Amino acid sequence: MAWKINRSAAQKVDRFEVIVDEVTLPNGDEKNFSYLSFAKGVCILPITEDHQVLCLKQYRHAFKSWEWELPAGMIDDENAPPLETAKRELEEETGYVAEHWLELGSFYPSPGSTSEEIFLFAAAGLKPAEQKLENSEQIDVHKITMGELKELVLDGEFRHGAGLAAILRYKFKTD
Repeated sequence: MAWKINRSAAQKVDRFEVIVDEVTLPNGDEKNFSYLSFAKGVCILPITEDHQVLCLKQYRHAFKSWEWELPAGMIDDENAPPLETAKRELEEETGYVAEHWLELGSFYPSPGSTSEEIFLFAAAGLKPAEQKLENSEQIDVHKITMGELKELVLDGEFRHGAGLAAILRYKFKTD
């Protein structure tokens, strides 16, 4: 049974919206429930002809550190197909375009605190293009083997949630 929303308030903070709902639970209790609402996103697992993966080393200010990630980004136009955003993000962040795309579904990275949904893709048939970083993006592109990626994941050095989901979905889909 769904929670009954008695009142809802939203406050925009930069690219996020904080929602506070006053709800009545199925057992009759009332409480406030807050969450972040922001645009859907994409994440891409780019695989080269020689079965290497294009991984990013990107500065993340929230953690004040450089993190291993896969190319990813926010869907700006909610009416556009996620694949369109995935193609744009791959080129912008890595400087490559892909001939072949495999949809890997979507997932909710943190359903208890956000409304975010991320669509996952694998990309192959990579061809060099032009990297077009946003002014706030600091990204180094690395070609690494699947074995090296596995070690980064197992050692806890690769912590990008969407990237982990893409790797897992790809592995299960191609086994």
